[in-house]
Amino acid sequence: MNLLRKFSFPLFCISKRLSLVFSLLIEDNSTKALKRLVPFISSLVFLTACSDFFEPVESTPEPTEYSYNYWLLKQTYLFEDELPQLDENGDSVQELYNKLSDPFTRYIPPSKSEATITHINTSIVPGDVGMEYEKFSQKEYPLVIYRVYPEGPAGRAGIKRYGNIMNANGVDIVGENAFEVYDSILTYSKDISLTVAYTSDTISYNLTKEDVYAPTIFLDTLNGIPIITITSFKLNTADQKNGSFGELKTYLDSTQNTTEPRLINLRNNPGGHVSHCIAMADLFIKEGILSTRTSRDLSVEGKTIYRKNSQKAKAGDSGEKGKFVLLVNKGSASCSEIFAAALQEAANIPVAGETTYGKGIGQSTWKTMDGGLAIITNWEFLTPKGNSYHKKGVVPDFPCESATLSCGIKAIQNYYGTAPLLKSRSGIFDKEPSVLRRYKFEGGSIENSNF
Repeated sequence: MNLLRKFSFPLFCISKRLSLVFSLLIEDNSTKALKRLVPFISSLVFLTACSDFFEPVESTPEPTEYSYNYWLLKQTYLFEDELPQLDENGDSVQELYNKLSDPFTRYIPPSKSEATITHINTSIVPGDVGMEYEKFSQKEYPLVIYRVYPEGPAGRAGIKRYGNIMNANGVDIVGENAFEVYDSILTYSKDISLTVAYTSDTISYNLTKEDVYAPTIFLDTLNGIPIITITSFKLNTADQKNGSFGELKTYLDSTQNTTEPRLINLRNNPGGHVSHCIAMADLFIKEGILSTRTSRDLSVEGKTIYRKNSQKAKAGDSGEKGKFVLLVNKGSASCSEIFAAALQEAANIPVAGETTYGKGIGQSTWKTMDGGLAIITNWEFLTPKGNSYHKKGVVPDFPCESATLSCGIKAIQNYYGTAPLLKSRSGIFDKEPSVLRRYKFEGGSIENSNF
């Protein structure tokens, strides 16, 4: 609040009182009168009301949800040329954000903010049994268990991979809509009974749903090729303390003496937390810059401040010794591209597949006045060599028309000379089924600002 405005009212009142005092002194013109008025003069500094002389000035209005979001955008939104079109005195927060061209800058209303925060920060799959699936339409029972989360109900019950789900709660899981039928049963039932067919046996399981922390790092060996799949970058995952970083570090530390080439599968990874994708990239890089970002941010005084900083690698991690190829596609986006660019330019790890999505910008998140969530683009990222990939993507060293696992294996052959492996495997991964999950993970290049 303006100090002059804040104190103009009481100062005016005091001046009026002092005028009265001096007029009395002039009229009385005596020492006796002066002594009588000294206590009155002393008390004037404590006066705070003067209703008989002046009406008080109105106080500055409290910020509203609209004005707070308007202020945040004006101070931090990266694309400043769009800011003049914002209406300072509007009343619809959603309309305020809709005027901006950036699709990643958005407002989450209070009723959905906590769920969104959980979604951004964690890999929790609410109300689930802890499995992922594939669908093979040519099979009588097309829904196949692809992965089982060790710490979920299915993992604790001992369910194994690659079984066909025949029945769920008395309903046959068949036909083209098998996954949709299965998903509906899991959505509306707490207790789930499953019948699963394996090659030599059919087994029944009784499960109770719970909120499951999904892993974000999956390990597979397909015909002798180790594959590390990274699905997202999260703060809290199956490793509830160290998140995606902890999952990857644990694996790399346990396999630090591995000499065979490994494929890092980053396809369809939508991103996640910047702190984790940069720290995870550092596990493979001995020295130099990991990533550089420029930002339009807030100072401690609440003023716009422009920053540029680079994160540098530290030596001594297990991934620095290994042989890797990174496999990406058009669905590898945002934080995934920070990770991919770092490995490509700072560790000389070959990148195979398709050019990535091309999202070289990131968002900060802010809790708002009413408990909403403001997600505002205020960063741009550059590769270790200072290149921008926004709207361009990370270009692979070993491009393929389709980023299949076969493409990744061919790249391993090209860079590490494993011809015998490729010969026996050529073409077997070209028609991969899609992995089906009951919960889609939130992506982006996110950093929490005040929650």
